[in-house]
Amino acid sequence: MTPLDHALEAHDTPALPLPTPGMDGDALFRLGLAYSSGLDGCPIDRVSAHMIFNLAAMRGSVEARAYRRDLSLEMEHDEIAEAQRAARRWIDAGSSNLAA
Repeated sequence: MTPLDHALEAHDTPALPLPTPGMDGDALFRLGLAYSSGLDGCPIDRVSAHMIFNLAAMRGSVEARAYRRDLSLEMEHDEIAEAQRAARRWIDAGSSNLAA
């Protein structure tokens, strides 16, 4: 389970920035950058960053697609699969309004 998953389940880390349903692609992209580089108090977490870049790309962020691709080159296949499952769980939970 990723740090993002733990925070979402426990809600015990209020300072940890989390994706919200109202975020657009650009805001999600910036959040993905925070997780990929440790900005804004985020732990560096490639799985969570990839998941958030997925969500940002689905909301139209071209930059997120490029960063997700580059990040994938640094990740193991099981990490990528975990990120994709996490994005699907977030979407399935009704937390996303995606532009198809």
